[in-house]
Amino acid sequence: MKKSGNLIVISGPSGVGKSTLVKRAMAELPDLQFSVSCTTRTPREGEEHGKAYYFLSREEFAEKLAAGEFLEHAEVFRNCYGTLKSEVLNRIRRGEEVLLDIDVQGAKQIRQAAENDPEIRNAAQFILIAPPSLDVIRQRLAGRNSETPEQLELRLAAAAGELRNYRIYDYMVVNGDLDTAAVELIAVLKAMRLRTANIQEELFV
Repeated sequence: MKKSGNLIVISGPSGVGKSTLVKRAMAELPDLQFSVSCTTRTPREGEEHGKAYYFLSREEFAEKLAAGEFLEHAEVFRNCYGTLKSEVLNRIRRGEEVLLDIDVQGAKQIRQAAENDPEIRNAAQFILIAPPSLDVIRQRLAGRNSETPEQLELRLAAAAGELRNYRIYDYMVVNGDLDTAAVELIAVLKAMRLRTANIQEELFV
C-alpha cells in the first residue's frame, strides 16, 4: 500500500514539558524525524550543515523568503529561522513522518499555507501541548530560578496568548502527569498513521 507521510506540527508554551514529551514519543516511534530548518545564526560546535540546520547568510535567507520557499519563518534574537517547503514536501511524498516543533505563529503560517496547497492541507496535523492551568506554568518556571520576576510575568503572558489559540490545533494533550501525557501523545501520533487520507492509491476497486 502506497502511503504519504504526515507533517506533525507541535507547539506549547515554555515550561509545559513539550521537549520531554517529544523525546519520549521519538523513542517510542523511531520513524519520527525532525525537519531540518534554515537559520542565519552561526553554527555551534559540532553542528553540521544539512543535519542540525541549513546555515544560510542573511542574503540567502532573504532570497528564499522573497521566492516564497518557506513554509513558515520567524526572526528570533536577531537570527532568522525558517522551514523550507521542499524539505517538508519531499519527505512527505516519500512517506516519512516529519515533525516541526514551532510556536503558535509558525503554526498559523502553516495553517495559512495549507489553505492554498492541498498537499500541505492533507499532510499537516497540529498538536498543542497544554498545562492543566497557568498556575502550573508559573510554578514550573519559578522552579527553574533562572528568570527575574519581570521575565517570569512576560513568559506567563506569552503562554496565555499561545493557549488562547488552541482552536487552530487538531489535538490538545494536557501535561498534568508526564506519563499520562506521553501515552496520549504517542496514541495521537499512532492514530495519524492510520488516516485514509494518507493512502495514495485506489483500493478495493
